[in-house]
Amino acid sequence: MVLSGTAEYALKAVLYLAEHAVDQPVRVGEVAQALRIPQNYLSKILHELTRAGVLRSSRGKRGGFQLAVRPQKLSLRTVITRFDDIAERRSCLLGRSQCSDRHACAVHWRWKALAEQLAAFFAETTVADLLEGVTLPA
Repeated sequence: MVLSGTAEYALKAVLYLAEHAVDQPVRVGEVAQALRIPQNYLSKILHELTRAGVLRSSRGKRGGFQLAVRPQKLSLRTVITRFDDIAERRSCLLGRSQCSDRHACAVHWRWKALAEQLAAFFAETTVADLLEGVTLPA
């Protein structure tokens, strides 16, 4: 798995809001139900994204969440790095207890190069890029 579950949920929620909260905010319950994410957990994620300036929240009868940044300007990295350090590999792919630039395993350098490409992908890809031709749950 490349991303943590929390980062995946955040990305899915941002994509859902980009598509469904264009004219008015969407309530957290609707997003949670559509994406099959526990509502309390999703609420914490959305509030964190609001603190980060990715989302805007409003209270009241017509309250909910919307993007605070245009999808064309919102990189995946901006969403993901709030929950994951995408440059950090959590453990050695071969299961070694020590694996680093100084004590590299057989796949260390290849994995490091791949991780750098992945980080570049997240930096260069916007929410709008992912919405092109994608159908999300209603």
